[in-house]
Amino acid sequence: MPKYLEYDYVVVGAGIAGCATSYFLSEHSDSVLLVDKNEKVAFGASGAAGAFLSPLLGKDNAFKSLITKSLKFSTQFYKSLENDLLTNCGVCRIPKNQEDRDKFESYKTSMDFEYEEMGDGYFFPIGSQVNPSDICEYLTKDINTKLNYEINDLKQNEDDNSWIINNEIKAKDIILTTGADTRLIKEKYFNIRAVWGQKIDVSSTSKPNINYHKECSISKAIPYKDDLYKVSLGATHHRFDCDKDICNYCVEVANINSCSRCYKSDMVDADSLKLISLANDIIPIDNVNVLDVKIGARASSLDYFPMVGKLVDSAKSIEAYPHILNGSFIKEENLKMIENLHVINGVGGRGFVLSPYLAKSLVDNIINEKELDSNITTYRLFKRWAKRLKNKKK
Repeated sequence: MPKYLEYDYVVVGAGIAGCATSYFLSEHSDSVLLVDKNEKVAFGASGAAGAFLSPLLGKDNAFKSLITKSLKFSTQFYKSLENDLLTNCGVCRIPKNQEDRDKFESYKTSMDFEYEEMGDGYFFPIGSQVNPSDICEYLTKDINTKLNYEINDLKQNEDDNSWIINNEIKAKDIILTTGADTRLIKEKYFNIRAVWGQKIDVSSTSKPNINYHKECSISKAIPYKDDLYKVSLGATHHRFDCDKDICNYCVEVANINSCSRCYKSDMVDADSLKLISLANDIIPIDNVNVLDVKIGARASSLDYFPMVGKLVDSAKSIEAYPHILNGSFIKEENLKMIENLHVINGVGGRGFVLSPYLAKSLVDNIINEKELDSNITTYRLFKRWAKRLKNKKK
């Protein structure tokens, strides 16, 4: 019998969701391992994120409530780590056009945060930004990590429901935070769409003193060298019509920044020019030179809500309750779950707002069995999928 490296918890995926989950788990256990296919933490979508923390504007609804709770929690969480990890300079949100401005006006009675009018926009003091690599490195500085590690085989031990990775690592529980790369999730109802984005860091003689957001985001400037400042601009949005059953290369490859199959060099150049143009539509960004480009696939669910918690075992649930396919109601607690397997996914473009809150919620669920918000569990995905399956069989 092989001898395994054994851990209580193995977190797969070292973006902000995985790093935050590892951090909160480490408060309860010293047997936590974080693994990732990349050579560094925050190397995929998290590394390409602008990592802006900004309110969601709109009428009151469940999604806005989730973002508001997450923003309050995550802002305080980042502040609690180290004084220089969070840049709380405020953000000016600028309407794109008159229709957008009319919407802003209609949202005033539903604002969750203090604001004041500033020029053509609205200034929110809570607006902040973090550096993706700095935050993720801080969160994992005391965590066991195994980077540059590809998982080719993941199977469950039927005797105790533990998980075996590559016939080398054994985990009592496994938490998948792999974003758009869903190869390890075999459930067909778990539907993710990848929204590709590009962020650039530029040097400029301009010195924005706050964050801005219109059709792109501009960060507060930090000193670079001589009379130059470094400013982050992000992010673009692309969806590729790839058939993932034929080619899933872009989300599987470790270093997407060197991928030339979909995100070709001419697209990178065009997106950089687009970001600079959009930024100049907000404030002048003079004497620009591109210093760095980051590309990543933001993982979004079809209903925009994240996915957190255990996965429904669709085959076992349908076998136990075949009338599910006839549209019969089944209590969520009666569905069969995949034991000791948990996920955080579908955080979209608000990963640095959502992830700490979701990670804390998931860890509280795993350790203390605290109930998760029904809007973020995977039950909703399974039920919709089963309903569509029923309609296809008619």
